[in-house]
Amino acid sequence: MLRVGVLVSGGGTNLQAIIDAIDSGIITNTEIEIVISNNPNAYALTRAQNHGIENICISPKTFENREQFNEALINKLDEKKLDLIVLAGCMVVLPAALIAKYRNRIINIHPALIPSFCGKGYYGLHVHEEVLKRGVKITGATVHFVDEGTDTGPIIAQKAVEVKWGDTPEVLQKRVMEEAEWKIMPYAINLIANNKIEVIDGKVKINQ
Repeated sequence: MLRVGVLVSGGGTNLQAIIDAIDSGIITNTEIEIVISNNPNAYALTRAQNHGIENICISPKTFENREQFNEALINKLDEKKLDLIVLAGCMVVLPAALIAKYRNRIINIHPALIPSFCGKGYYGLHVHEEVLKRGVKITGATVHFVDEGTDTGPIIAQKAVEVKWGDTPEVLQKRVMEEAEWKIMPYAINLIANNKIEVIDGKVKINQ
């Protein structure tokens, strides 16, 4: 059984997609052990509570310094004996010690087709604003392992989404979530849960 911890900062729509996929059997051999948010008002915590999942707020603002926050976060994750950490809209920069400790066991969802529209400063609605500004015809979402860079880890899954004339950033964001993010995140977790992924020379090989 894959023991998963989810880190989230906001509403938790990707968290809900994971919960629903586990309930429906799209994701097998998986259990969410804990949901952690840096934001005490994150609706993601309510989603977890409603589903009987342990949830907690660990915010940098409640610690004297970043080192204390990092230590508290790592200790809580270690305590749950997790096999996988999922970033589902997590706006906190992870400590390097955590990334090293959970090498190829942390995954993130990015709302574009990496390596386009990614890297420092590309998050949330800003990604979709830049997509529309550039006038590309195809965007999408990417699930990747997390390394020390920004959106630079090995890519697990991608799904393309059409950009339509007249789209606003909000409309495009919703389409990318519905058509890509909520599909490929459960897909990636299920692959990991069933030992179908290898990382070889910085690339992901999927074994069916």
